[in-house]
Amino acid sequence: MKFSKSMRPLSTHLIALLLGVLLSFGGFQMFSSVAAETIKSAENNTIPANLAKIPVSTDSDSFVATAVTRTGPAVVRIDTEAVVSRQLDPVFEDPFFRQFFGGQIPQNPQQQRISGQGSGFIVDQSGIILTNAHVVDNADKVTVTLKDGRTFNGIVRGSDEVTDLAVVKIEPKGEQLPVAPLGDSTAIQVGDWAIAVGNPVGLDNTVTLGIISTIGRSAAQAGIPDKRIDFIQTDAAINPGNSGGPLLNAKGEVIGINTAIRADAAGIGFAIPINRAKSLQSTLAAGREVPHPYIGVQMVNLNPQLAQENNRNPNSPFLIPEVTGILVVQVLPDTPAQKAGLRRGDVILKVNNQPIKDGGQLQSLVENAGINQDIRLSVQRGDRVFDVTVKTTQLARNS
Repeated sequence: MKFSKSMRPLSTHLIALLLGVLLSFGGFQMFSSVAAETIKSAENNTIPANLAKIPVSTDSDSFVATAVTRTGPAVVRIDTEAVVSRQLDPVFEDPFFRQFFGGQIPQNPQQQRISGQGSGFIVDQSGIILTNAHVVDNADKVTVTLKDGRTFNGIVRGSDEVTDLAVVKIEPKGEQLPVAPLGDSTAIQVGDWAIAVGNPVGLDNTVTLGIISTIGRSAAQAGIPDKRIDFIQTDAAINPGNSGGPLLNAKGEVIGINTAIRADAAGIGFAIPINRAKSLQSTLAAGREVPHPYIGVQMVNLNPQLAQENNRNPNSPFLIPEVTGILVVQVLPDTPAQKAGLRRGDVILKVNNQPIKDGGQLQSLVENAGINQDIRLSVQRGDRVFDVTVKTTQLARNS
């Protein structure tokens, strides 16, 4: 059948419309297939999906929140007050100044009240609190404030400057006290999570997060040579006021007591291992003196290279044996070292027949020996090597 000329334009339009509809549905099917393949491939981790549309689960708390919930209530703020006397400047004793000021210069030493603040944590329902010795040093009044707002008068039962540990006692008077769970500081590893809790710069109940940076950092390496501690080093932020507060593991257990920061560095803090505090808690709580054996020498590590540098210097006060050992730089008066005949410039080569090359190692050997124990030292003085026996004694305060 033939189309008339008048029907040809209409048929042309109908064919075009039909093709358009077919292409539209075909394209829709094609794009739908591509989208389905994209989602399917995303499930197989081959093509990224739209991350913004992936639901995020909020059912569980973070481990930090859980840890702090477990131990945070047992962390306390410790406020201290001390009265100190300040002597007048000797210049005011001059008669001219007395006449000039019309006799208004005070005659007696001036007393000043000094306030301090730190942290601590409750370790026993009876009211035993662990903190740093420097937090409560010379305090005339101690006030303990719990996270829930309760306040108690505290009594310093024992303090040890050498380990920077102290025990404060409060009287709960029948009230229930939150107790911090104590962990095992020998079980921690470098890279473990570390959570510091305390009251830095007056900001109560502050929590910071970091990791264990190093284990067994000696006090000398930490820049605190008057202490006898192998610290836990952490990058969790520790600031003034954190002192005495707990360092927690991911489970919320106390693994250390925050104690010090390096003024010349950022992100470096130190904590006393909790096992050290555990071993001294009963001694401090009973008010007994913590035993610290010592022999009475100041020392530095020595190796042949350092000795050669010293010996090449024409202004060196004395020549040093070019060996590996511990150089005695000073012998303190009236100490076991002096009584044994040690002298400045001696080099300690062995302790109880064990070669030694690190001062921290020597200090640990002396500490572990106990009080009134004999220690045999192999010493080189010039070209001569000889043995001496040193009997340990208790380290006097401020020695």
